[in-house]
Amino acid sequence: MAPPVQSSRSPSPSPSQPSGKSEVSDLKLQLRNLAGSRAPGTDDSKRELFKKVISYMTIGVDVSSLFSEMVMCSATSDVVLKKMCYLYVGNYAKGNPDLALLTINFLQKDCRDEDPMIRGLALRSLCTLRVANLVEYLVGPLGSGLKDSSGYVRMVASIGVLKLYHISAAVCIDSDFPSMLKALFLNDTDAQVVANCLSSLQEIWTLEANTSEEAVREKEALLSKPVIYHLLNRIKAFSEWAQCLVLDLASKYVPSDSNEIFDIMNLLEDRLQHANGAVVLATIKVFLHLTLSMNDVHQQVYERIKAPLLTLVSTGSPEQSYAVLSHLHLLVMRAPILFSSDYKHFYCQYNEPSYVKKLKLEMLTAVANESNTYEIVTELCEYAANVDVPIARESIRAVGKIALQQYDVNAIVDRLLQFLEMEKDYVTAETLVLVKDLLRKYPQWSHDCIAVVGNISSKNVQEPKAKAALIWMLGEYSQDMLDAPYILESLVDNWDDEHSAEVRLHLLTAVLKCFFRRPPETQKALGAALAAGLADSHQDVHDRALFYYRLLQYDVSLAERVVDPPKQAVSVFADTQSSEIKDRIFDEFNSLSILYQKPSYMFTDKEHRGPFEFSEELGSLSVGEESADNVIQSRRFEASDNDLLLSTTEKEENKVPSNNGSAYSAPDFDVSSASLVAMPGHSESAVSIINLPTHAPESSSGIDDLLGLGLPATIPSPPPLKLNAKPVLDPGTFQRKWGQLPISLSQEESLSPHGTAALTTPQVLLRHMQSHSIQCIASGGQAPNFKFFFFAQKADDTAAFFLVECLINTSSAKAQIKIKADDGSASAAFSALFRSALSALGMS
Repeated sequence: MAPPVQSSRSPSPSPSQPSGKSEVSDLKLQLRNLAGSRAPGTDDSKRELFKKVISYMTIGVDVSSLFSEMVMCSATSDVVLKKMCYLYVGNYAKGNPDLALLTINFLQKDCRDEDPMIRGLALRSLCTLRVANLVEYLVGPLGSGLKDSSGYVRMVASIGVLKLYHISAAVCIDSDFPSMLKALFLNDTDAQVVANCLSSLQEIWTLEANTSEEAVREKEALLSKPVIYHLLNRIKAFSEWAQCLVLDLASKYVPSDSNEIFDIMNLLEDRLQHANGAVVLATIKVFLHLTLSMNDVHQQVYERIKAPLLTLVSTGSPEQSYAVLSHLHLLVMRAPILFSSDYKHFYCQYNEPSYVKKLKLEMLTAVANESNTYEIVTELCEYAANVDVPIARESIRAVGKIALQQYDVNAIVDRLLQFLEMEKDYVTAETLVLVKDLLRKYPQWSHDCIAVVGNISSKNVQEPKAKAALIWMLGEYSQDMLDAPYILESLVDNWDDEHSAEVRLHLLTAVLKCFFRRPPETQKALGAALAAGLADSHQDVHDRALFYYRLLQYDVSLAERVVDPPKQAVSVFADTQSSEIKDRIFDEFNSLSILYQKPSYMFTDKEHRGPFEFSEELGSLSVGEESADNVIQSRRFEASDNDLLLSTTEKEENKVPSNNGSAYSAPDFDVSSASLVAMPGHSESAVSIINLPTHAPESSSGIDDLLGLGLPATIPSPPPLKLNAKPVLDPGTFQRKWGQLPISLSQEESLSPHGTAALTTPQVLLRHMQSHSIQCIASGGQAPNFKFFFFAQKADDTAAFFLVECLINTSSAKAQIKIKADDGSASAAFSALFRSALSALGMS
């Protein structure tokens, strides 16, 4: 009996399983056998093998060893095989320039094929090789492609010129390809070819404009009247992408008179009805920019574009609705009255995603006025009971914002107070914050608000901002709230259970205000609060308590004028964005700037991005030496010396954050004369007279006795800063924090000669700082210039990190240090610790 015949085909591997070397070798042998075969069915066998190769390549298996066999098998008229071969070649050519040379002959031959599809695919693959040594082989086929009879080949060639420019700008310019593109752009009958020529010319001339005056003139020529009219007259022939390209160019055109403006708008009127939202937005941008100098017409444009925008919002996908709503929100902010009658379009639907609902709430706030406030607030109040807690919070904030705009305040205050009766923690928390702001602007409502707020138990309010708002009201209106001193006293008794510095700061101020108004009832609480504040580890809390203590010690009457002066109602709350920023965003209409609500330079320029988003010349991050005690691997930058030498002040302004609401620092008062101070507005029976000595006493017996403090002669300083020995912080979190946190400290430090001599490689400082509980997350450079990013963590607060950028020049023995911190009040203590560790380099 004859043995079974073994199949020449190997079983198809699973795409999710990498193949071994034997499988690749088997594929190589089969491809070689098929390369010269012309038997029937050969192309089908090649297809199966090519599919395997592409599958392996897609999942990351290195099949570059099959390069020559794949090239030999490409000698076929099968377009499918050609496409797969071109895909393979394009993937491996850039990393293997020597192998890429093998493809030149068959690609050049295919560029002369009778089939225009193969000619175009071959030319596209030839341009995709992106190998500088092969540029000379690209010039001829590109020139022929630009003159090809097939529109598809000309379309590929027009983009290929741009690819050639990025490989070698000099060869592209010297070969006069921009001029050929310009001729094709003005005379070609194929709309897609014209669009590709426009795209390539715009990019080439924009990049060349920095060095060539001719390029500047050519770029300006694109905005000439004949070119713009030539494009707009045939805009219907373009694809949707090309229409957006043409419309973006038209938005930069400056017409000579109003007749031109009306001609262009009439020409593009039907584009507002296009089914594609991108085309509609691009057309709107043209209309808005053309009519900026014509106020009346500009207002008419707003009226005209409302219907198309609202249609796109209601008929598109949630993603499209969000993009269109973002643009509509910008227009609403510029002209809210024009959209005030369409407020019902911004009501939230139950099946909409949260990000769309949130944006609609912002729009309802923006369009609110005297005529529609009642309906809008009624709708917003319905959302307060929404099962989506973030949306419920946003709806309550929206109601408060409308009240602060002075629309129907009476009814809104009543509704806000009704929220407090819902007995939902998040509703109560958001409402308390809003009531605080309303009382700052409308003090006349204090009686009604305090009557309801006084019934809320402080134990039921857990969120720091809400608790701080409640404490503010207890202090500000303590004369109207009977239980205010006793509620504050209970909060002081639970001082150690309160972890929020914001709440502690408000508590200190509220107790002192209450003391001025109801001293006998608050005397004990004030003494306990000052004692707890002076012993607090948070620098802001300690400083405020020390300031209040010394102020009371110096002059109680003065203390009252400083802490609790007569206040005027707040008329206007600070806007979050300046008008200049808003105008800059409007100029970038129909771009990502609208979605991010910030100008493009704020998310594209290097100095506004995180520390790991450097430009290409810095290279990519690479893994450095790993410490046994450090969970995070060190990473280093291959940074240029010029970037390392940039000082902190050259890159970013030195911005020092406020001390978490702390209004004062802690000055030292010199009491040089005696004074007998009675509490103003109270009888002597209510409070004792404080006798102050003629000079600063060793123990402040007057205020100490009154408040029962019993403080030592020297006020204790906060405990020294202690760092976590093994902090953990991933690079992504570091980058996010670095982009969000302000600079706490920026300074220059001189290094010791020993330290300068010891710093020969970045790893020296990495190991040294790790011994001081300061870890390095990224480092790089060569002597004399080094760059480091460090981080550390407070031992008693796992959420408080310190981030450091340190630029060191060993030749000048100087270090530029920039510190950012979650807890800004501890920045000075950490800076001292960091500089101490840095100065100890080379001493051990």
